[in-house]
Amino acid sequence: MSKEVHTVDYDASVIEAAKQMAADAAHEGYVLILQKGKPKGILTERDLVNKVLVGGLDPSTTPVSEVMSSPLITIDPEDNLLKASQVMKEQNVRKLVVVRDDIIYGIITAKDISQNCQNYVDRSIRDIIRWTASLGF
Repeated sequence: MSKEVHTVDYDASVIEAAKQMAADAAHEGYVLILQKGKPKGILTERDLVNKVLVGGLDPSTTPVSEVMSSPLITIDPEDNLLKASQVMKEQNVRKLVVVRDDIIYGIITAKDISQNCQNYVDRSIRDIIRWTASLGF
């Protein structure tokens, strides 16, 4: 989960949001939309392509509120990776906002889940090798 979350205001233009996305090369291609400090939606690269470019909208005059994905699909900070992956699959999304009581804790991506699973598999294999070695195999 990334605790660094990029945000723009509900009234910001699409071009402002796109610049925010482009400012960080390691960023995962999204920006959260806040209205009065509360999370209201998310704008993703997919939204930019499908709603702005294909829709022929002017990104300098179109507010993000018109093209953002809303309502947000969220999970609770106490939810585990299995729950996160299930929600992603059911909702056909690759990013989930981790939020409780309008407080944003971070964002979890499909990439985060994949990397975490790989780390788990690697640790499990090392544990099995150590265990079998201790048995004299």
